[in-house]
Amino acid sequence: MKRLKVDYGEANSQFGHLYLPVLPPARPDDDPHPIPVVVIIHGGYWSTDFELIVETPIARNLAERGAIVWNVEYRRVGEEGGGWPRTGYDVANGILALDGPVRAALPPEIARRADFSHVSVIGHSAGGQLALWAVGRLGAKTPKATITTIVVQAPATDLVRVGQNGHVALAAFIGASYAETPHRYRDASPVYLPVIPAHVVVVQGDLDVSVPLEMSRSYVDRVRANGQSVELVTVVGEGHEAFVDPTSRCHRETLRRLGI
Repeated sequence: MKRLKVDYGEANSQFGHLYLPVLPPARPDDDPHPIPVVVIIHGGYWSTDFELIVETPIARNLAERGAIVWNVEYRRVGEEGGGWPRTGYDVANGILALDGPVRAALPPEIARRADFSHVSVIGHSAGGQLALWAVGRLGAKTPKATITTIVVQAPATDLVRVGQNGHVALAAFIGASYAETPHRYRDASPVYLPVIPAHVVVVQGDLDVSVPLEMSRSYVDRVRANGQSVELVTVVGEGHEAFVDPTSRCHRETLRRLGI
């Protein structure tokens, strides 16, 4: 397995880590299988207190299982250009990079087998909000790739509800309180998005104290009623941080939904 740093913009945080799988030696009678492509959007309250390396163990595990993994960094609150909506635009541009710098960085033997017709996107916590918003904005496709599955892990889906109750990190991300700019909170909330032409899987631990399980249930019920293809997977006995542990049940449930 090899990791490459790939830029998708000029700002310091507009880059990602590209993980390349190790392919077994080919035999003349082999029928080469497509290589899955997975995009990861990390969480961390949209703040520079957290960065893409929190997902390094997950990215490595996915690559060891044979996937091409694109772990995206983005501008966050605490650095120039961070905050809403520019952070969302960064994530969308990071996904669009699949067509350009990411594809260009793939060795030929991997590039010709990369399955860009069934890309999966993973987003954890705040990264779940960003993943849903960015994929929705792109209509679940780039000019050369199609996103078919979005796995959001304990995602922040209803920023209106959180903003109404007051949340310091969210207010810093949006740039104002809910009372000052309610439309910005609504625009950033995945629960208010139009139907995304991809299957959404919400994975949530029942011991999560950062994102209530009830919020994920409400999101699934509301978007399903609008016609969204969506399912909820509840993991018993695990909490919010389990998703960055490759030995956790939350991660195993993610792998199942990715088929990896």
